[in-house]
Amino acid sequence: MQNFCLRLMLVFCMLQISSTWAQEARPMQNDAVAEAQVQRLSEQLRCLVCQNQTLADSHADLAQDLKQEIREMAAKGMSDKAIIDYLVARYGDFVRYRPPLKSTTLLLWLGPFALLFAGGIGLFVTLRRREKSIVDAPLNADEVRKVRELLAMNKES
Repeated sequence: MQNFCLRLMLVFCMLQISSTWAQEARPMQNDAVAEAQVQRLSEQLRCLVCQNQTLADSHADLAQDLKQEIREMAAKGMSDKAIIDYLVARYGDFVRYRPPLKSTTLLLWLGPFALLFAGGIGLFVTLRRREKSIVDAPLNADEVRKVRELLAMNKES
């Protein structure tokens, strides 16, 4: 009986702890236009924590905070360009999921092609060196004898 009471108390404690961790759902913005703007901008901006996801795809706390910040700016009536310009000024071009092509992002856009080109040249050079190092050298007398022995053994079996 005492064991049962301890287990029951443990279950109630666990339920209390889980209800403490539960968070209340955030209410959606009443303004449908502002919410559509938040969604549109969330698909154009990068999660600064995940780096390979948009804000719309990310569930990171920082992504949720950025979306809330965008929601507040949209509620103030700021345009998409003004919001993006503010975030770029604050976080740099990295916050854009598709950064613009300019001198500071040139390496970002051309880097993969340069690496692919360098890899292709490296492969070509390696294959050419390997081809030159393979030389048909004539067999010496001892190697000729071993080959004839192997061929003779093969014919016998």
